[in-house]
Amino acid sequence: MTTVQPTAAGVTRWELDPAHTHVEFAVKHMMIATVKGKFTEVRGTITLNEDALEKSSVEATLGAASIDTRVEQRDAHLRSADFLDAEHFPTITFRSTRVEPQGEGKARVTGDLTIRGVTRSLTLDVTEEGRGKDPW
Repeated sequence: MTTVQPTAAGVTRWELDPAHTHVEFAVKHMMIATVKGKFTEVRGTITLNEDALEKSSVEATLGAASIDTRVEQRDAHLRSADFLDAEHFPTITFRSTRVEPQGEGKARVTGDLTIRGVTRSLTLDVTEEGRGKDPW
């Protein structure tokens, strides 16, 4: 992530760095094999409130057509109207609705995940991996 700028005392807005952000998944295929994949087009922001973590927020957008399972025929099928319908629904979005601190460097983030125009609640357990100043 790269910081965009402080927005207020103790609040920083971070922009996801696509080169260092990974959205990956694993699903069972016919209850026999596990298929792994990723979305290669990722963008979003995290607004971090250091003084009140519960006031923080996350927004992320994935390009539906960027799905990659390393099998082009399967990827084309996943992009089709049978699954993601990327032609009519080009993005998948996540917008947080609640952030709950879970101890040092950990939080539970609940939000709305929208795929194909259908929105469902999703809860993610997140861990801060570290921070540092950009050496450049």
